[in-house]
Amino acid sequence: MKQFVAAAVLTALVAGAAGAQTTKKELPVVVLETTKGNIEIELYPDKAPITVQNFLYYVDNKFYDGLIFHRVITDFMIQTGGFTPEMTQKQGKPAIENEADNGLGNDKYTIAMARTSDPNSATSQFFINTKDNAFLNFKSKASGQTWGYAVYGKVSAGQSVVDAIGKVKTGVKNGMNDVPVEVVKINKAYRKGAAPAKDAAPAKTE
Repeated sequence: MKQFVAAAVLTALVAGAAGAQTTKKELPVVVLETTKGNIEIELYPDKAPITVQNFLYYVDNKFYDGLIFHRVITDFMIQTGGFTPEMTQKQGKPAIENEADNGLGNDKYTIAMARTSDPNSATSQFFINTKDNAFLNFKSKASGQTWGYAVYGKVSAGQSVVDAIGKVKTGVKNGMNDVPVEVVKINKAYRKGAAPAKDAAPAKTE
């Protein structure tokens, strides 16, 4: 099943030490080495523990290596984490619980989980906001439209790379809209100085 950022426009859609006496817990950082340059993403496990654990599991297991940015919408977002250059969808683990109610907003350069209309359907796909997208923020748990999209980090370096990807020419490929004409690929995704992440908790079911 194709995942997407549900929205009206889609019709469904670091912390450094302050001195020798001060210590501050380092936030995990993931590097995406793309064909357009490197992007560094600072993650917020204190705000989105399930989502960060899930993302790091995919990173540590090289799931994202070789995948493309398969959906790019100018002045909105760039999405990746699910398709090969041949537009074959890569299957991820079971979906996780939506943590969009964590107080983090879909501001410019933040990273959030992509999903279907089911709020608890996010697996591996994610997107980076290329502008402030407040309409994607959590409002209530009444429906998929109001639940919002879980933000769990922000681009800390490589913003110009995000901007460049957000401006590429797009078209239709394999029945999907907004696919970059020129392949924009994640060559490698990795983090430094941490043990492999465990499986994230699956989404709750009624």
